[in-house]
Amino acid sequence: MLLPNVDDVMDYLDLAAPGLKSLHPYQPGKPIDELQREYGVARVVKLASNENPLGPSPRVLEALRTEMTELARYPDGNGFTLKKALSEHLQVDAAQLTIGNGSNDLLELIGRAFVTPANEVIFSEHSFAVYPLVTQALNARAVVTPAKDWGNDLDAIRRAIVPDTRLIFIANPNNPTGTWLDSQCLETFLADVPKHVIVVLDEAYFEYASGACMGVADYPNALQWLNQYSNLIVTRTFSKAYGLAGLRVGYCVSHPQITDLLNRVRQPFNVNQLALAGANAALQDNAYLERVVALNCSEMRMLCKAFDTLGLVYIPSVGNFVAVDVGQNAASLYDALLHEGVIVRPVANYGMPQHLRVTVGTEEENNIFVASLKKVLGRVK
Repeated sequence: MLLPNVDDVMDYLDLAAPGLKSLHPYQPGKPIDELQREYGVARVVKLASNENPLGPSPRVLEALRTEMTELARYPDGNGFTLKKALSEHLQVDAAQLTIGNGSNDLLELIGRAFVTPANEVIFSEHSFAVYPLVTQALNARAVVTPAKDWGNDLDAIRRAIVPDTRLIFIANPNNPTGTWLDSQCLETFLADVPKHVIVVLDEAYFEYASGACMGVADYPNALQWLNQYSNLIVTRTFSKAYGLAGLRVGYCVSHPQITDLLNRVRQPFNVNQLALAGANAALQDNAYLERVVALNCSEMRMLCKAFDTLGLVYIPSVGNFVAVDVGQNAASLYDALLHEGVIVRPVANYGMPQHLRVTVGTEEENNIFVASLKKVLGRVK
């Protein structure tokens, strides 16, 4: 590899945009093949990235096989077919929909469309890591409000709003804690937010949280408020319950004027051909989605029962993951589990150094995790 003489290279950090100079990239969960290379482990159970353990619907796989013959063509840059399907599925106008390369793409687009270095962005302690990343990349001011019972404190967020506030990020349910906000408190909050402040309700885990088996009678569908609050944006994804994390496709629903602005900063063809086809097929298979949600409910109960037996405190969750307090620095326990071939997620970067976030897997995967956890708890102190 040819590299320039070091004497001729300047410090390019000096040329970087101000918000990037101290920005650290998002760190995803450890990949399976990386663990196998580093530790020589043959059998690996990955419960780190809140992925659907059943994978995509068979209808999705069939749609992808069909679409493979068209890969020499650019995808539909407007996502017409998927928008039409979403419009019917959600009972919203297609003009309210923006399609993204995962919902992370949309969070960044929203920031680029509305936030300048003169603005403030509010989000809660223990919130999704992308919120501060988006804010810092734009060189805006991040206002982090204290959490309440590991979740969003809407009163604290409301008090933090100032004339320069432009954007509020709220995940419901919250990642990595799994906590949720009910309809009454959210609607009361939305009514109090000034119209110049954009509120993003991140519903990445909506399909799990809204499942009847989760027993949450008052978990809201935020789409119901779009006609009343024009400053509201609801983001969702196909990466979680629909099992399409590898294809990267999400969407947001908003006022048509906001949709227009997002399309002005959106990259052409930001969602690829296979992702569009896969997402469209996933929407047509409700029976498969119900199976996914039912498995998550039963296995969530199994994991929580195991934590109770082990005397470990966990945060009640309505996502497809649960954060458990291991009663010690979780980094050591995380590493010990890696040697057992189990990948979970330490969340010290979220201000939770004693917690591990565990994705709900299949029955077999969860049994392997619990057995490994019992094994390492006794020797890691």
